[in-house]
Amino acid sequence: MHVRGTVLMLKTTQHVPRLVSRASSTVMSVYSAPTPITTNFHVPSAGMATAAVARVVEKTPRPVVLSGPSGCGKSTLINRLINEIGKDKLGFSVSHTTRGPRPGEKDTVDYHFVTREEFEKAIEDKEFVEHAIFSGNRYGTSKKAILDVLQHGKLCLLDIDSQGVKSIKGTDLNPVLVFIKPPSLEVLEMRLRSRGTETEEAIQKRLATAGTEMEFGNTPGVYDHIIINDDLEVAYKQLKSIIDQVMRDNSASIKEGSS
Repeated sequence: MHVRGTVLMLKTTQHVPRLVSRASSTVMSVYSAPTPITTNFHVPSAGMATAAVARVVEKTPRPVVLSGPSGCGKSTLINRLINEIGKDKLGFSVSHTTRGPRPGEKDTVDYHFVTREEFEKAIEDKEFVEHAIFSGNRYGTSKKAILDVLQHGKLCLLDIDSQGVKSIKGTDLNPVLVFIKPPSLEVLEMRLRSRGTETEEAIQKRLATAGTEMEFGNTPGVYDHIIINDDLEVAYKQLKSIIDQVMRDNSASIKEGSS
């Protein structure tokens, strides 16, 4: 999976524009009239945290979900967005995982690194909006992580795998869904091996999962945008264009709502 999230600061409003498009090597979009954000956040109840999330979602623009196989370049693109837009407007919705940290990763910054027992307890307590198993490890997006972002008036940008996308599409978050894919499985394998952090078994698991994710990502109607990351500069410009458009559309909706 999965899920890491970033956020873009926006003023809140009762209505945001619905963004519908498909894109490959170039970004082409069609935008419809603003649609209301629903007031209920349909995830399993978990006490006050769930109620607080529901209140925030009622007034918050749509989140943007990034999905794609491991090695497709999501983290690189997210980090570049943060550096360009600025930390004063960006923040993280930090996800939970049972895998160990990679070199340079920090607990509570990149992920909440937890034991399998801790993760399973969180599932029992219904703390997650979505959770999934990827390459033998568990990943999940907690309600609290989203709340930590939304209560500051920010728009979450989440990094979620295909299993998580299926789950989050069943909520009232109404996300903008972006699929990032490598040009081929051969290129993806080369990228995974160049990391030098994966065992052969792990690489083979990731490649098998990637094939399934790419098949799901190509299913018509699942994602609003598809970006083929065969050139980092081009892929970044496409993603930045999508994010900029979401910000402009929401800003326009804010003006309409206040007039």
